[in-house]
Amino acid sequence: MDTPTAPALTPDRATLRAEMWLVLWISIAASALRSVLSIVESLTRGAPLSSQTQTLVTTYVPDRPWLDVMYQATRIILALIPVLLVVHLLRRSGEGRRAIGLDLGDWRRDLVRGAVMASVIGGAGLALYVTAYHLGFSVRIAAVTTQNSWWTVILLLASAAFNAVLEEVIVLAYFIHRSQQIGWKPWHSVGSSALLRGAYHLYQGFGGFLGNIVMGLIFGTLYRRWGRVMPFLFAHFLIDSVAFIGYDLLAGKISWLP
Repeated sequence: MDTPTAPALTPDRATLRAEMWLVLWISIAASALRSVLSIVESLTRGAPLSSQTQTLVTTYVPDRPWLDVMYQATRIILALIPVLLVVHLLRRSGEGRRAIGLDLGDWRRDLVRGAVMASVIGGAGLALYVTAYHLGFSVRIAAVTTQNSWWTVILLLASAAFNAVLEEVIVLAYFIHRSQQIGWKPWHSVGSSALLRGAYHLYQGFGGFLGNIVMGLIFGTLYRRWGRVMPFLFAHFLIDSVAFIGYDLLAGKISWLP
């Protein structure tokens, strides 16, 4: 005879508040702080931002590809542990992944919504980046500097998936979900999420900062309406996949691309 288990209860506000900030500080908030220090270093270097370069996906061990693959996989897996923690905390509180729409129950609609958002926001983001770069407000983004190998495309797609899962699950869905549970107003939750997203990308310069704030406001507003993180996860994955693979194929071949 199975022993009945007590139903899970949502923790009190103080516990949820501590949980939320701890999750943020072991993931996105810590990276945002490093990004703030990075832009300070860039601004005080004595060289224009447009003459500086930031790389998103790079090779760690160029002379030993097998070891480089291990470095890349380790980087992605370890950085995703806070996402697993979020899933655990939602399950422990009795809500589960469905509380933030982290499931494939409506994947067709989620994919269509994500593709539409990716086409609109991705195009606008590229235009903003190019404009900000030429105005001297952004560094040059060398999205990919990996060696061309059979696994390069796999690495780029894995990196895009990693970025999408980490940012959208934690910065968008979990943060807005928990902040509303502890009593934040909707505009406070959405605005703080967008500001955190922007700060996380400050290392790219002010173009990336402002562009990601706008993206965060749009994503946050729509997330509150739809209650599902999957459309935004798909959108982010498509945006980064096109950016990474497109840069790898077109860098140095298009005159207007920095």
